[in-house]
Amino acid sequence: MSGCHSTQSYNDILQLYAFCALCPRRCHVNRLAGETGFCGQTLELRAARASLHMWEEPCISGATGSGTVFFSGCNLRCIYCQNYDIALGQTGRNISSDRLVKIFLNLQQKGAANINLVTPTHFLPTIAWALEQARQGGLHLPVVYNCGGYESVEALQMLDGLVDIYLPDLKYVSGELSSRYSQAEDYFEKARLALDEMFRQVGTPKFHIPAAGNASAVLPLVSDNAPGKRHASAVQPHIDSGIAAVYPPSTPLLRRGMIVRHLVLPGHVGDSKKVLHYLRDTFGNDIYVSVMCQYTPLCHVADLPELNRRVTPAEYQRVTDYCLRMGMENVYIQEGDVAQESFIPPFDLSGL
Repeated sequence: MSGCHSTQSYNDILQLYAFCALCPRRCHVNRLAGETGFCGQTLELRAARASLHMWEEPCISGATGSGTVFFSGCNLRCIYCQNYDIALGQTGRNISSDRLVKIFLNLQQKGAANINLVTPTHFLPTIAWALEQARQGGLHLPVVYNCGGYESVEALQMLDGLVDIYLPDLKYVSGELSSRYSQAEDYFEKARLALDEMFRQVGTPKFHIPAAGNASAVLPLVSDNAPGKRHASAVQPHIDSGIAAVYPPSTPLLRRGMIVRHLVLPGHVGDSKKVLHYLRDTFGNDIYVSVMCQYTPLCHVADLPELNRRVTPAEYQRVTDYCLRMGMENVYIQEGDVAQESFIPPFDLSGL
C-alpha cells in the first residue's frame, strides 16, 4: 500500500478503497463500487460531529478544547462501545473531502488545541489527503489520531509526518476477551505492532506550556491525592464551544508523542494488569498512559451479566495500585463518579 503524498492525485488516493486492506481485517471489498466490509462504510466519508471537546486528557483538551471530528463506522465495534450508534454507522452525514478540509480549518479558527480524529481508520486515505490540503491552507495545529488500536502498520505509515500525537487504546491482551467483545481474536498481536509504529513516528512526549504554571503535564502517580491525577469528579464534562473550560489556561499541551488509553472493564482486572505490564516493559516512561474507569453499561449489554455493571472502586484501585507498584510515572487516572452518560457527546451532526 503506497502512502498518501502531495504528488498523488485524489483519484490515486481513492484507488486504495478498491480492494480495501486499511485495517487488519483486510476485507478486500471494493468500496469504490459501494461494497462494505466489517466497518460498514463505503467510499463516502461519513461523520457524526465536529466540535471543541473539553473532556479529553488535560494535555489534549487544554483550556480551549480539542477539535474533534467523530467519524462514523468502526473496524472493532466493541459490544460495550459508548459511541455505539456511530460505530455501527447508524448516525452520521456524508461529507466531501473538501468539506473536511474546511472543518479542520474552522476548528482551528475556533481556538482548538489540536485536530482530533476519532475512529478514523477506515477513511484513512481520504483523511490523509485532507490533512495535506489543510496544511497547505494554513493548518498549523498538532493532529491527534484517536483510534481503537486495531491498526495496520502499513496503513499507519501513510500518516508518517501528518500525525503528531497518537491516542490509541490498548484494550486487551487476552485473545478470548478481544474475540468475545470486539470480534478480533488477534487484537493484541496487531495492536502491539501498531503501537510500535506509532511510537517510531512520534517518539517521546514534547509539551508546550501556554502560560506560566506547572511545567509538568502529569506529575508522578504517588498517592490517592496525587496532584497529577486527572480529576473527573469535580467538574461535569462540557462538550461544546462557548462553555467554560474544564482545565486552566496554564495546562501544558502535548505537541508530539503518544498516550495509550486503557478502559478497565468490570470483572477483568487481571487482563488490565497484563496490558499495563506490557506497556511498562515496552515503552517505560517514554509514553503516557490513561487508565480509565468511566465504563458505562448501556442497554445493548443487558444480556451480558459480566458487563452489565460499572467497575467497582475496589477493582479500579487494584489496577491503579498495580501502576504504583510497577513504578509507572506518566499516568492519568480518574477519580469520582465518572461512569455516566455525560461522557457521551450528542452525535447531532454539529459542525459538519
